[in-house]
Amino acid sequence: MSYVDEVLELVKKKNASEPEFIQAVTEVLNSLRPVVEANEELYKKNAILERITEPDRQLMFRVPWVDDKGQVQVNRGFRVQFNNAIGPYKGGLRLHPSVNLGIIKFLGFEQIFKNSLTSLPIGGGKGGSDFDPKGKSDREIMAFCQSFMTELSKYIGADVDVPAGDIGTGAREIGFMFGQYKRIKGTFEGVLTGKGLTYGGSLARTEATGYGLLYLTQELMKCHGESIEGKTVVVSGAGNVAIYATQKAQQMGAKVVTCSDSTGWIYDAEGIDVALLKEVKEVKRARLTEYAAARPSAEYHEGRGVWQIKCDIALPCATQNELLIEDAKQLVANGCKCVCEGANMPTTIDATEYLQQNGVWFVGGKAANAGGVATSALEMSQNSERLSWSFEEVDAKLQNIMVNIYHNIDDAAKRYGMEGNYVAGANIAGFEKVVNAMLAQGVC
Repeated sequence: MSYVDEVLELVKKKNASEPEFIQAVTEVLNSLRPVVEANEELYKKNAILERITEPDRQLMFRVPWVDDKGQVQVNRGFRVQFNNAIGPYKGGLRLHPSVNLGIIKFLGFEQIFKNSLTSLPIGGGKGGSDFDPKGKSDREIMAFCQSFMTELSKYIGADVDVPAGDIGTGAREIGFMFGQYKRIKGTFEGVLTGKGLTYGGSLARTEATGYGLLYLTQELMKCHGESIEGKTVVVSGAGNVAIYATQKAQQMGAKVVTCSDSTGWIYDAEGIDVALLKEVKEVKRARLTEYAAARPSAEYHEGRGVWQIKCDIALPCATQNELLIEDAKQLVANGCKCVCEGANMPTTIDATEYLQQNGVWFVGGKAANAGGVATSALEMSQNSERLSWSFEEVDAKLQNIMVNIYHNIDDAAKRYGMEGNYVAGANIAGFEKVVNAMLAQGVC
C-alpha cells in the first residue's frame, strides 16, 4: 500500500463522522500522489502527511447568550488551528446552522494550501458556530458575538491566530467581536480582519474575494487565447462573493445572468442589476423574490437550477457541494468553457472529474477564491505598519497576487506532467511551500 493510501485509510478511520473533511483530504492527497511518490522516503520518515492532516488543535466551546425575550440560548463555537508552519493561523468564522466540527476542519485544511498560494506568511485555520444570524436583531447578534469572543479571545492574537469573516459573519459581526476582544484584552491590535475602515480595516477587502476570482478567471481565459468580454456568466449565491464577482465580471464586459440564495434563484436575461441585488441582500437582507418583484426582466425559480442556464463561464459562489454531477453534465452539454470556484469546495469530486475529462478549464476554490484571504493578509500588514493604503493600491496588489497564483498552479501542474489540471497544480504549489517549512522546523 502506498504512503498516500495508508494515510487516507488512517484519516477515514479517525474522522469517520466527518464526511466533508474526508472529502477534502481525499481530493488533496490523491492529487499530491506524484509529489509524494517522488519524496516518499523523506515524507514518510517525517510523517508529513499524518502531520498535515491532523490539526495543531481543535477547540469546541459553549456560547450562551440572551435573546430579546429574555430566554437564554446556547450555541456551539469552534476554532480549528490547523497549521502555522508559514505564519499565524488565518481563516474565517462561519455562522450558519450547518456548522459542525467536520465542516470547520475541512475548511481549515483547505485554508492551509490556499493561504500558502497567496505567497504571504499566513497559516491555515477556520472557525465559527451553528448560530444563525438570519432573523436576529442587532442586539441579539451583539449578545452572541460578545459571548463567542469571550471564549475565543483566549486562543487568538495578531501573531497567533487572526480570524476573519465568512458566511454569516460580515462587518457588523466583526465589529461586535473586535469590540469585545479589545474590552477583554485591553489592547488594540490587528486580531481580526474584515474590520470597518474607521478602526483598522482595509479598502477593497469587501470586494476582494469576488474581484480576485475574476482576476484569476481573466488570466486563465487570456492564457487560452480567450477574453471575458462578451461572455455569458452564471453565478450561484447572492452573498458578498457572488455580488462582487458579478460586479467585476460586468466591469470586464461579461453578462452575468443568474444568482441564487438558500430558497431559490434568479434568471435575468438582461444581466443582473448589481445595485438592486445589493439593496435586496446587503441593505434589506431579504430574499431574491424581492429582486424579481422589482425587476421586470427577472424570473424567480424555487429551489436550485442556475447550472441549467447556457453559459460560457460558471462561477459557483455559494457553499460546499452545490455543483453536482448532473449539473456538470448540463454545463458541458451547454458548451461551458470555464468553471472557477468562488466558494469553498462547491463542486463535488465526481463533478470536478467530469468537467476536467470533458475539456472544461476548472480552477478550484483554494486558488480561485484566495483573493479574500490575500487581502486579509494585506490588512494585517497595514495594521502592523499603522498605515492605510488606497483602494487602488490594494486592488493592484490583489490583481498581481491572483495572476501569480494562476501561473504558479499552471507551472506546478506542468512540472508533474498534469498540464491543465489546475486542481492538482493548486494543491502541489500550496503543499510544497508548507512542507519545506515543516521540514526546516523539525518535529513540531
